Amino acid sequence: QVQLVESGGGLVQAGGSLRLSCAFSGSTFSSNAMGWYRQVPGKQRELVAVFSEGGSTNYADSVKGRFTLSRDNAKNTVYLQMNTLKPEDTAVYYCWTHLWGSHFWGQGTQVTVSS
Repeated sequence: QVQLVESGGGLVQAGGSLRLSCAFSGSTFSSNAMGWYRQVPGKQRELVAVFSEGGSTNYADSVKGRFTLSRDNAKNTVYLQMNTLKPEDTAVYYCWTHLWGSHFWGQGTQVTVSS
């Protein structure tokens, strides 16, 4: 069974940095599409940064140049380094992967950026 366990959220001042981690288990890790989405109350969940199955990386325009997605296949972990955080980055961040035709989600981790 696929499991995604996030960590690294918290409260930070505007301009600060956080790194989110997502530990993956339950299947082969190295080639699956994987990444991060975020959601604020009352709005749809939106893509932040993902690796495609082909290995390319896609970022939301709002985070380009500030966020960096990476993966460590030896540790079965995906990271999201978030720099120059803004209050509008405040959201619950969800780790995501797509395997066997299904979407899997982590439990979410809260990121709050104060102004």
